[in-house]
Amino acid sequence: MVYDASPLCITVCLIVFNRSVFQLTLPVLFGYVPLGMAFGVLFVTQLDYPWWGATLMSVAIYAGAGQILAISLLAAHAGLLEVFVALFVLNARHLFYGLSLLGRFRGAGWRKAYLIFGLTDETYSLLTSRKRHDNGSDEQRKDALITFYNQCYWILGSTLGALLGRAVEFDSTGIEFALVALFIVLTIEQYKGLGESLPVWIGAASAGLCLAVLPADQQLIGAVVVATLTLLGHYRLNQRRTAANDAHRNGGHSHG
Repeated sequence: MVYDASPLCITVCLIVFNRSVFQLTLPVLFGYVPLGMAFGVLFVTQLDYPWWGATLMSVAIYAGAGQILAISLLAAHAGLLEVFVALFVLNARHLFYGLSLLGRFRGAGWRKAYLIFGLTDETYSLLTSRKRHDNGSDEQRKDALITFYNQCYWILGSTLGALLGRAVEFDSTGIEFALVALFIVLTIEQYKGLGESLPVWIGAASAGLCLAVLPADQQLIGAVVVATLTLLGHYRLNQRRTAANDAHRNGGHSHG
C-alpha cells in the first residue's frame, strides 16, 4: 500500500503558516539563508561529513556562528570538550537574553523549553520589539512561531549549502556582510518599536570602548557585559527617580 503523505503535509503547513509572523521574520529569512548556506558549504568541504549532518546540526544545536566555529575546531581535530567550551563562551551572551525574558516565558507550558532553546540574537530582537496585546497565551504562541520560522530559515540555508557544496564551486567571500546588514535592519526595527534611541547609543559606545581596550577574542562578550550593566544602571536610576516623584506628589496631596 502506498501512503500519500501530501494531505498531511499540506494540513500541517496550513496550521503552522502565519502571514503576520512570516512578514515579521522576512529580514531574518534574507539573512539566515545565505549565512546558513555558507555554513553548509563549509561543513561538507572542510569536514567531509554527509550533507544531512549539517541539517541535523542545525536542528539539534542551532547556534549560528557557533556552528561555523565548531567546523573550524573539528577540522583542527579539537576534542568535543574543547568544542563545547568554545561554543559556551561564544554564546554566553544568550544568558543575558534569557534572564530578561523569563517573565515573558512564564506559563508558556511545553513551548517554554523551545523558546529558550531557539533564542538567538535575531529572535531576541524580534520578540522584544514587536507590538503585543493583552492575550498572553496568544502572544506566547506567536513567540514560538517566530522562533520556529527563524530556525526553519537556518535549517533551509544549511541544507541547501550542504547539498550544493560538493556539486558547485562556491565563493563565500563577503557573505558575512549579510549578518551585519541583518543586525542593522533589526536595530532600526528595535528603535522604531521602542521609540528610544538611548539603548542604541549605549550599545554603540560599549562596542567602541571594548574595541579600543580589549583583545579581539574578548570584545563581543565585553561589549555585551558593559552595555547590559549600563542599561541596568539606567533602569535602576529611572526607578528611583519615578519613586521619588511619586512620593513627592503623594506628599503634596496629603499636605493639601
